[in-house]
Amino acid sequence: MIAETGLAPIIAAAAGLMGGVVLLAGLAGGAYLTATTSTPMCDPGPCEQFPDVIRIEGLAGAERGLIAMQAALSMRGVPYSWGGGGPDGPSFGIQHGAHIRGFDCSGLAEYAWAKAGARIGGHTAPQWNAGARIPRTQIRPGDLIFFARDPARPATIHHVGIAVDAARMVHAPSTGSTVRIDTWAGDPYREREFIGVVRPAL
Repeated sequence: MIAETGLAPIIAAAAGLMGGVVLLAGLAGGAYLTATTSTPMCDPGPCEQFPDVIRIEGLAGAERGLIAMQAALSMRGVPYSWGGGGPDGPSFGIQHGAHIRGFDCSGLAEYAWAKAGARIGGHTAPQWNAGARIPRTQIRPGDLIFFARDPARPATIHHVGIAVDAARMVHAPSTGSTVRIDTWAGDPYREREFIGVVRPAL
């Protein structure tokens, strides 16, 4: 279920941290950013690159989380590609993703946090160990939300999303889909597989 209502305040908070960047929110067509000194980055489709004008030096963890979330949101509409994506953005994947330029779940997470200045690795295993475990009640934008076939065994983690808030995440769900926002909290499938939340170390 795609859940984009109520995003404007969260996105505006992220944009407010980005000196020289103006947020243009048109949620039905996809919110997008434009630098005040350049042309729009998404017009209106998926963004190819997150703005380079953002200054990340000296930002606190919460601020960097907002930047990571905004970077992931800027990729909405980009196709899922198994094995695709990384710190530089979408890429061709491997095997059944070899002919699709896009992201898989961990590639999107790596991209988002690279834009916030953190290296978290390109697969769910290193990402699970890339920071502190956070109680579910303390989720904030940018935190990584993990899902496993057996929530008692981290070795079975198979999916990661980037928190928008305590109930929603932006993620690359599966082959045939695109990067999007979904509500995971309360969804029986996601609740069964929820294993934990990680806030990447800076």
